[in-house]
Amino acid sequence: MTPKKVDRPFLILTSILVVLGYLIFSSAALGLVTRNAGLFQAVTFNQVVLGLICGSIAAFIFSKISYQHWRTYAFYIFLFSALMMVLVFIPHVGQFHGGARRWIGIGSFSFQPAEFFKIGFVMYAAAWYASVKAKAATLKFGAAPFLVLIAIAGALILAQPDTDTFLVIAVAGLAIYFAAGARWRDILIMGLLGAVLITGIAMTRPYVMQRIQTFVDPSKDPTGSGYQIQQSLIAIGSGGLFGRGFGQSIQKFNYLPEPIGDSIFAVASEEFGFLGSVSIILLYILFAFQGFRIALRAPDAFGTYLVLGLVILITVQSFLNISAMLGITPLSGTPLLFISHGGTALFFALSSVGIILNVSRYQKKK
Repeated sequence: MTPKKVDRPFLILTSILVVLGYLIFSSAALGLVTRNAGLFQAVTFNQVVLGLICGSIAAFIFSKISYQHWRTYAFYIFLFSALMMVLVFIPHVGQFHGGARRWIGIGSFSFQPAEFFKIGFVMYAAAWYASVKAKAATLKFGAAPFLVLIAIAGALILAQPDTDTFLVIAVAGLAIYFAAGARWRDILIMGLLGAVLITGIAMTRPYVMQRIQTFVDPSKDPTGSGYQIQQSLIAIGSGGLFGRGFGQSIQKFNYLPEPIGDSIFAVASEEFGFLGSVSIILLYILFAFQGFRIALRAPDAFGTYLVLGLVILITVQSFLNISAMLGITPLSGTPLLFISHGGTALFFALSSVGIILNVSRYQKKK
């Protein structure tokens, strides 16, 4: 099939999210000036150079490379990404921060291999289920491989620990498995196993249980575990209908603990108000809708599963962040993609967009 132009609506939506995200990040980053001017320069450089510039270049390159190449090398990409995950546990290679070991130091940069692993996981899951076709409904070719992949992901990610990333990967993998023809009985069994696993994690990991307790009663420890959600809700509520105005957030100065990270949606809500917050959420919904549209029009099963998985990785992670700041779900450590600080996350999010755009060049007309 002769490639056509990339899907314009999807490209426009992504561009709006990236530009808006940079503006929001720039405003939120001002809150670091009063705390650590050196840190402000470092995170800004990382976000712009590694995330925005390199990510945009990667998106352009990947939009030109036929997505079928990823199917050929999917296993090796998955294997390499898994090996990268192992490196975080090697002394003097992996970096320990905030009670977790999730980064690899490369000179003055830090690299989070989990962002690469997410894409490798989706690529291999998409390639596997595209190859087995109707056999995905069987135990041997459907449920068993899914459980093996999830077990590998869980072993690598939960050891860091990074519960939120594991949850995002599990949802993306389950969506691909379901789209490939999984039986409802198997999906229900997976759901029950997932519930048992989450319960086990909560019972054995104090920080997870603390998040759940804070979610149930945010006012129980307002100066401790409940501080972030309390300050987030104050920021969101004080924005009113139209917001304080761009750059005018008060909470980003010495109140919100992570104004450029987990709490950046609260900063945006304070500055742009209810209407601005709804607009941001609507942009992610439209991004997901257009991405699923590309998946449905992909010329083959691999293209469909690949786009489906990548879109879910981006949107589920982003909505986890937003819902946590609104108090709808327990606090998570996931960044708001395209907006939050995280050069690695932005780079791989834009790389994913490039892959999706390439699939859109071959989509069928309906």
